[in-house]
Amino acid sequence: MKIFKTSGTCADEIRFEIKDGVIEKVDFVGGCNGSLTGIATLVEGQPIEEVVEKLKGIACRNGTSCPDQLSKALQDLVEEENKTV
Repeated sequence: MKIFKTSGTCADEIRFEIKDGVIEKVDFVGGCNGSLTGIATLVEGQPIEEVVEKLKGIACRNGTSCPDQLSKALQDLVEEENKTV
């Protein structure tokens, strides 16, 4: 399980699992449970690239949001994996 420390959002961190480029599990720690559970449910089973494209740049406060932070976490993971290839 990967852990991403958020910045500028109510959620403190995002925990997620990826398999073969597909999001298997997402858990937000902190934040609005109902909304974040909904976001997690919608993105689970989706390819990373599609989720990043849809969520990147969504703003709530501080120029970011929990969905935007999830897109950043996923982008960081992809960049990290590309460095090791």
